[in-house]
Amino acid sequence: MRTILKAGTLILVPENEAEAAELDAWKQDQTGHVFLVARNDGSGLTLRDLGAHEEACREPINVTSMSPDPQIKLISNFAPTPFELDGQSYASVEAFWQGLKFDGLERREVARLAGGTARQKGETKGYGPTVRYQGESIPVGTWAHWALMERACRAKFTQNADAQSALLATGTRPLTHRVRHDSRTIPGTIMAEIWMKLRAQLRPC
Repeated sequence: MRTILKAGTLILVPENEAEAAELDAWKQDQTGHVFLVARNDGSGLTLRDLGAHEEACREPINVTSMSPDPQIKLISNFAPTPFELDGQSYASVEAFWQGLKFDGLERREVARLAGGTARQKGETKGYGPTVRYQGESIPVGTWAHWALMERACRAKFTQNADAQSALLATGTRPLTHRVRHDSRTIPGTIMAEIWMKLRAQLRPC
């Protein structure tokens, strides 16, 4: 195997058919990987495989219902991941969140809706200064309001094995929630922090 170092690029050139076959088989699994030049006091060079670029460089994952990755969609609030919270069943986290705008029977009806449908229903009714939950009046867009979202997400990820697996599969990579129009009641940065906090708590020791 001939090695060429040129303009900061290390090139491997097979010199026979056996080496060509070996290199071809090896590079199939290493495409897109990051390598570290390890300290070597001799005249040689050691490269250590750090894994896929996305993992090694901890590239952020944008969690949205529009993600092309089905696993990431499972993490999003729109995902059809039924859960129960305080004796009420919800079809999705979005159904819980949008349902807070309503009272009584309407809230229970929204609770049964899928994520996108729940959002559409919620858009027909704007927020007032507060929402009521469990007999308490909670100011909209405050930590107390966001704590309700965290409780709903916790219920979802503890009660739905597929959703929990999808969340844990993101490893330690940063999560973001960048959408076309950021929410004025729960900004994307807060939503991402909730997911990462729950991921850390749910990760096996």
